[in-house]
Amino acid sequence: MAKSRGGGGPGSPGGHHSLAGTRESLAEPGGDELSSLGSDSEVNGGGPEERRVDKFGFIVGSRSAEGPLEEVPLEVLRQRESKWLDMLNNWDKWMAKKHKKIRLRCQKGIPPSLRGRAWQYLSGSKVKLEQNIGKFDELDLLSGDPKWLDVIERDLHRQFPFHEMFVSRGGHGQQDLFRVLKAYTLYRPEEGYCQAQAPIAAVLLMHMPAEQAFWCLVQICEKYLPGYYSEKLEAIQLDGQILFSLLHKVSPMAYKHLSKQKIDPILYMTEWFMCAFSRTLPWSSVLRVWDMFFCEGVKIIFRVGLVLLKHTLGSSDKLKSCQGQYETMERLRALSPKIMQETFLVQEAISEAEPPTRKALEPVPSIIVPPGPAPVPKARKSKEKSRDKGLASPANGPGAEGNGAPAAAKELLHPQVSPHHQSKESLSSRESEDTYL
Repeated sequence: MAKSRGGGGPGSPGGHHSLAGTRESLAEPGGDELSSLGSDSEVNGGGPEERRVDKFGFIVGSRSAEGPLEEVPLEVLRQRESKWLDMLNNWDKWMAKKHKKIRLRCQKGIPPSLRGRAWQYLSGSKVKLEQNIGKFDELDLLSGDPKWLDVIERDLHRQFPFHEMFVSRGGHGQQDLFRVLKAYTLYRPEEGYCQAQAPIAAVLLMHMPAEQAFWCLVQICEKYLPGYYSEKLEAIQLDGQILFSLLHKVSPMAYKHLSKQKIDPILYMTEWFMCAFSRTLPWSSVLRVWDMFFCEGVKIIFRVGLVLLKHTLGSSDKLKSCQGQYETMERLRALSPKIMQETFLVQEAISEAEPPTRKALEPVPSIIVPPGPAPVPKARKSKEKSRDKGLASPANGPGAEGNGAPAAAKELLHPQVSPHHQSKESLSSRESEDTYL
């Protein structure tokens, strides 16, 4: 079993030991052998200078490399970059008044050059870092718990082995990944380390330095997916049941089939949700999903899961080849490239479950009073007069008024319109509090 170097980079990953002390293993069958190939420079062309990588940094020819991509026209990309720069440079103003616009721009995709910075702003990790200056460096210098260090070391070479950052054993990418994961076990010793955190941290490191990636990971674990990486995985099991109940509404046929086959949601959605689809979708789709996820929260993970289930098991034609439990699970493991394609998946996820409108998010007053004075029936007028007299009587006089009774009655009949109701911009700000994280 490999020994770790406290506080520095990882030691040599050990042999194939049992992953005792970790959560459920998310490594694919044969994952170690595949990772070994990915980290062997001889296999990939003899050296770094001979490797060709795609626009995302994956080695061309590997299964992780992207095929033909939908390119955004350069002019459109420049316009988006300009808009995002304006937003990022005036973030508080935009978050306070124009959160809906931010959401729409996240759905269109964050420009690659600004994606890492935008994720930090959207997640709140930038603020978290500013509130904890020097904390990561402090954790980085500590040795860490050997129980977790050994497991982390053995997981390093499994994370995106065909990406240029992680292709070399002991390279800078693996060293930073070790530092981020070790720091989290020290920051939250009661949680420790979960294998599903490794791909999450690796994706973050592809877009930002180690310190920023650490605080972004903290936000994901604490704000976006709380409880997902705890020892008993209670949160992921609960969300599995929620996903299944939502599927009943979205695709009754898929729901019925999975129920008939007695396939528990935990069997197919654990890796999807815990890794935020980073090990499931083509890379262009992963990034688009993460753009929306950082803006809107876990609802995006649910929507994407529902789209995949609906378009995999949601029609009689699709179910012809999924007669048994084994065939169904195989189909869910080998999803159709068409439904994972970037534009299709994003559009379906947006339209699958439209977020509540601003009106739906408004607090409903106890009594809704129509605009303008409403005609009062004669019979009611006499009753109201007598009631008004009662309110003005000594029993309900100044003493009671001091306690606010008539004022409360007035408030019920004529609820005060708050500034949020008066301004759509203010409403969108409050909407951000409801949907942000």
